[in-house]
Amino acid sequence: MRELPFLNGIRAFESAARLGSFKAAAEELNVTPAAISRMVRLLEQRIGVELFERKPNKLVETPAGQAYQNGPTPLLDAISNLTIQVRSLAACEVLTIGVGLTFATRWLIPRLPNFQKLAPDVELRFATGGAAGPFRDDWTCGIEQGVGDFDGYVSHAMVSADLTPVCTPDLAKQLRKLKDLKGQILLRVHHAPNDLRDWLKAVGLTRVEAKVPEFEFYGQALQAAVDGVGVALGIRPYVDDDLAAGRLVAPFKQTISNGKQWHLVYRPDRSDNPAFVTFRDWLLNQAQATQDSR
Repeated sequence: MRELPFLNGIRAFESAARLGSFKAAAEELNVTPAAISRMVRLLEQRIGVELFERKPNKLVETPAGQAYQNGPTPLLDAISNLTIQVRSLAACEVLTIGVGLTFATRWLIPRLPNFQKLAPDVELRFATGGAAGPFRDDWTCGIEQGVGDFDGYVSHAMVSADLTPVCTPDLAKQLRKLKDLKGQILLRVHHAPNDLRDWLKAVGLTRVEAKVPEFEFYGQALQAAVDGVGVALGIRPYVDDDLAAGRLVAPFKQTISNGKQWHLVYRPDRSDNPAFVTFRDWLLNQAQATQDSR
């Protein structure tokens, strides 16, 4: 168990020692000089050591007082700084968003500066999950891909997952017809093998197969496409910003849906949280703008 001395006395002593008088300490702590003197005297009695030599119109620290001041001043400064930090955290609303890595990096994060301008006091934290796993109740909300069946949760459809091949502008010059895909490197995504197969089947290219390399996630395959490695199957909205910037192009008009959408998912009791409502409304507006641009 800690052996703590008279804490009010420590504050009074530290202030008087630092400022050089009981009067100045009284002004800082908003009490009377007599109260400062009394608290310091009580502290001295409890620790059994005199901390000040009390001389007419002058306050002089004893050697023990000088040694004792070296401890409380940095400690009280640290407590003051910690209090400021805690207050700033209390003033900042924290929202935890469960979202898939590729959706976060290729769509959500590029749009965050707009949200920070809208709500500078709201801190967003990202958790691995979303499309890659089930909703967790310690999240404020999740962004998940599915068909809209989220029993027990509120959900809002955001953007649909539309599929179309993408590549660099230079490579697109070689792809004037669908059959030109034969012989090209078609980048594979391990966790979504059916997407490319379904697109090829929809356009009648049943004998075309993806070639190496294979990537674990869409984000990796799309970055490889940006770097000119080959043709990747692009999912909108993953590729929307790349298409708008001209880093990638969609050489063919044929687009299919994988039958799923990204949804914002959250517990019903989150609807009363003002910070979350601000984020929700902003996110859905961003999603609507993305959907309308197609």
